[in-house]
This record gives sequence, C-alpha cells and structure tokens, in this order.
Amino acid sequence: MPAFSQSTTTTHTSALVPPALSLPVIETEFPRQLHPYWPELQGKTRAWLLEKRLMSADKVEAYADGLCYTDLMAGYYIGAPDEVLQAIADYSAWFFVWDDRHDRDVIHGRPQAWELLRLRLHTALDSPREHLHHQDPLVAGFADSVLRLYSFLGEGWNARFAAHFHDVIEAYDREFHNRTSGIVPTVEEYLELRRMTFAHWIWLDLLEPSAEYELPDIVRENSDYQRAALLCQDFAAWYNDLCSLPKEIAGDEVHNLGISLIHHEGMRLEEAVKEVRRRVEECITEFLDVEQKVLRYAERIDNGSVRGAELATAVRTCLFNMRNWFSSVYWFHHESGRYMVDSWDDRSTPPYVNNEAAGEK
Repeated sequence: MPAFSQSTTTTHTSALVPPALSLPVIETEFPRQLHPYWPELQGKTRAWLLEKRLMSADKVEAYADGLCYTDLMAGYYIGAPDEVLQAIADYSAWFFVWDDRHDRDVIHGRPQAWELLRLRLHTALDSPREHLHHQDPLVAGFADSVLRLYSFLGEGWNARFAAHFHDVIEAYDREFHNRTSGIVPTVEEYLELRRMTFAHWIWLDLLEPSAEYELPDIVRENSDYQRAALLCQDFAAWYNDLCSLPKEIAGDEVHNLGISLIHHEGMRLEEAVKEVRRRVEECITEFLDVEQKVLRYAERIDNGSVRGAELATAVRTCLFNMRNWFSSVYWFHHESGRYMVDSWDDRSTPPYVNNEAAGEK
C-alpha cells in the first residue's frame, strides 16, 4: 500500500499510455496528486511567459497549456504555499524555454550565442536583482524567478541552490560541446552528466521551500533520505529518456541513455529500450523499499521535542513529494505536447520553439 493517502489534493484525468511505455505499478501504487492551486497556477504562468517575453503571444495561445509544464510542478510539490508553487512553476517553465534555446543554439551552430548566454546566466544567478531588466528575455526571466525563489528560506539554502545551478549551467555547456562535436558519452559518463542536466539537486532543493522548512545537512545527507531523493530523480530522467528517444534520434541527439547503450554497448534499438525500461522499473522497486526506511528515520527524529516534531513533519512532506514525482512525471510524458513528435510537421523541430537567438535577425 502507498505510504500516504490522497489527503486534500485534487486528482486529474489520466491519458492513455502506449503499452510500450506503460508502468502498471505507477498507475496502481502511486496515486496521482494535483495541487488545488493548479487552475490558477496555469493561468498565471501563461501570463508570466507573455510578460517576460519568453514565448510569443501566438505560441503561448497555441501551445502553453498543452505543454503541461504547470501540471508537472502541481503534481510534485503538493502542500506548497501558493506563492512558492507559483515561483517554482514559473522557474520550471523558464527551464524548458532555456532547454529549447540551448537545443536551437546547437542545431543552428551558434556557439558564440550559447557562450554569451552561459556567462550571463552565471552572473544573473549571483546577482538576480541587477538582471531583472536584461535585454535578453531569457536572462531577465531567470533573474525574476530566481529572486523569488531566494525569498522563501535562508541564505544557506540560497547559496546551495546557486551552487547547484552553476553546476547545471556547466553541464549544459558540456552537453553543447558533445553535441556539436558528435561525441556520444559512455553510459557511465552519461549517467553522471544526466544528473546535472536534469537538475536533480535543484528539484530536490525545491522540496524544502514547499515544506516551508530548510533541512539540516545531517538529514539531507542521511543515506536513506539521499537514496530516495536520487531514485525519484533518476526515475524521472530515465523515463524521460525512454519517452523522448524517438524525438532525440530524429534530432540527431547524442544525450540519451538509450543512445549511449546503442553506441557504446552495441545494443540494437529494441535491446536498448528494454534496458532503459529495466533501469526505470528498478528505481520504482528500490524506492518503495527505501521509502519505508525514511519513514522509520522520521519516527526516530520525532523525539518529543517541538523541533523534532517539526523536522520529522518536514522530512515526511519531502518524502511524500518524492513519491509524487513518479506519478507526475509519468503522466506528464503522456499528456504534454512536448513529446508528441508524430504530430509535428518536422520531427526535429518542435512547433513551440523560437529558432532565433537573442539579438539575432
């Protein structure tokens, strides 16, 4: 049985899942959650994308809701205060737009544009207030979302988040050079890089403002807590690889677990798909085991003191939302237009992207 009940959250209509991508254990053991703020969240993030000029009005109108970016976050950070969830959702939407810019800079051979953006993002991360009106909407939007995220917890959390995202920017730079050089990373190299480009630590950091509690190092570094955290993110990254493999093969990508298995392990496509699926299923099985260990750890923390009770509650809340990441990611991949490659006019060019770099004509 799941460790948590439905609570007071809103459920959501589920899409049909292709048999090859179906994971019955997710559908039965991980009840889907949706934050009750979601309808308002969707509208406000749509307005934010327009206000910050991150997507054109016609693309927002045609694609923003169908991309389901807010659904993903509203299915993960259950219990977050509305303003926290709104900041996370806007940041997440920005992240997808940034990912698309990075992809277009690779596809169109724009190393100078990418290098300029990389340096600007590093700077904006350390001084977001000074970049709120930057000429590049991607930099200004990033500064706005980061500044809001920095307002919820203390300086320690802010410094940790910044350090983690500096690493993400550098990982995107390594991916840029791999793709422009045609380098397919080995499986081990890919798995290490993927934890950075998927921003594992960022989404885990954001569990804390959602729980309104900054976890001490001793909790975050607890082996069971950390294992549960990594499993929910590895599941998400590898299931994404499984679902996006057709899109990424069509786009001549080199960063996908399936592609690394084919290139370096000599697997056929069917074998690689089977192996990625096996790893995905192992994440689920192991999480169900370690989840119980984290719950027992929370019981030990709850030692009768006020601080112990508050910390234990925060740990349980974070664990609950790690669990929610499985169902939220699963359904997102079958509802978002981001993965409906067969409906695109050009399988290598998503219809919702802007092919121009900032300042480019």
